[in-house]
Amino acid sequence: MSRFRPGRVLGISVGTLVILMIGVYGPATLLGPLPSATVTVTAPTSAVPASTPVLPAAGSSGLLAVTAVDDTATDDTATGGDAAEPAPATLGVDTIAIGGGNDPVPMASAAKIITALVVLDAKPLAAGEPGPAYSLVTADYQDYLDYTAQDARTVIVFPGESWTEREMLQAMILGSSNNHADTLARWAFGSVEAYLTAANAWLAANGMPNTTVVDANGLLDGSAGTGTDLARVAGLAATNPVIADIIAQPASALVGQRGVRNTTEYLPEEGITGISRSYTDSGGVCFLFTGTVVAGEKAFTFAGAFLGEPDYDTLTADLTALMASARAGVTELPILAEGDGYATLTTAWGDSADAVVATPKTRFGWQAAAGTDPVVTLDDVTTGRAGAKIGRVTVDAFGESVSSTLELDTSLTDPGPGWRLLHPVPVVSALVASW
Repeated sequence: MSRFRPGRVLGISVGTLVILMIGVYGPATLLGPLPSATVTVTAPTSAVPASTPVLPAAGSSGLLAVTAVDDTATDDTATGGDAAEPAPATLGVDTIAIGGGNDPVPMASAAKIITALVVLDAKPLAAGEPGPAYSLVTADYQDYLDYTAQDARTVIVFPGESWTEREMLQAMILGSSNNHADTLARWAFGSVEAYLTAANAWLAANGMPNTTVVDANGLLDGSAGTGTDLARVAGLAATNPVIADIIAQPASALVGQRGVRNTTEYLPEEGITGISRSYTDSGGVCFLFTGTVVAGEKAFTFAGAFLGEPDYDTLTADLTALMASARAGVTELPILAEGDGYATLTTAWGDSADAVVATPKTRFGWQAAAGTDPVVTLDDVTTGRAGAKIGRVTVDAFGESVSSTLELDTSLTDPGPGWRLLHPVPVVSALVASW
């Protein structure tokens, strides 16, 4: 008859447990996955210093990037490293600089450029095409008489004569015709009041919340905005093919051989293309424009708005100073510089490596302010050799998304069996997380 021996049973149980632990613990720690490295996003050390634009102290002013032409950096996402296509002329989202006050101020005839954009949004027109014709009515002629009596800018009209959409736009943009602003508003929307409702909704929808229009031509002080908003209006006009074509090809005569003097041109020798230039007693001189800096085969264009300039001598001096600062500040910028680190990876066993830019990306432009925060996307990394591709970094530059691959600057090595056996918790946790 056998006797029950508790000690023997306990020994067998402990031995079995030890065998099981050795059979499971060893493979789990020695062969299981390692925990991913922790990631700390960092700022690059070779940031390009800003070059401050010279803007008026009075009134309200703003500059907005319009176009960045030519891309000499290779796109490392292309097979075989093919060169990227040049960036098209587009309106950017990067505000270069803001000057003067932040409160809305009267915009004078800059309101007519809003009228042109809103009308073209409702009545699209191809560049160079005349568009539909409109027979002027008594109200259009009366507007001409009333504005002429107020000594406001007009282009003569007569009841019953026919004007195409393009001709009306030419008279309003080039001749700063106040009567044609009202005519276009009525023609496109049925009434000036209906136009104003549409125009203010358009301003809000297009990112200009601090600008309001109460008339189609800007003679009323209630049509007011900020330099930042009106710089965006200038940029939208400059990239609108119809408006850009009208400004580039000033008409010497319209209906009935009526001459229209171009009121927009100002300081073209400085690289400035005028879009709207006007003066009112309360608003002072208001000027919407683009400025272009050319270096070799590259060009950078920005849109600008100067509101509330006291006189034309001051406008000339301020524009000359601005363009001098632009020529000094526009250059080839290392948007993503080779070797710049955007993240640090640290392993549980103490190895560390930086995620650095593999392929440099440059843009010809004006670094007048700090850029947007970079977006860093990384793979889960445990180990890897130096140069291994582990993710991407993306930044916005002059309204364009610029991206490059990130790679390890040094190797992250396997910690070896000793560390694995002595650190079961992170290893087993990684194993569980992989299931």
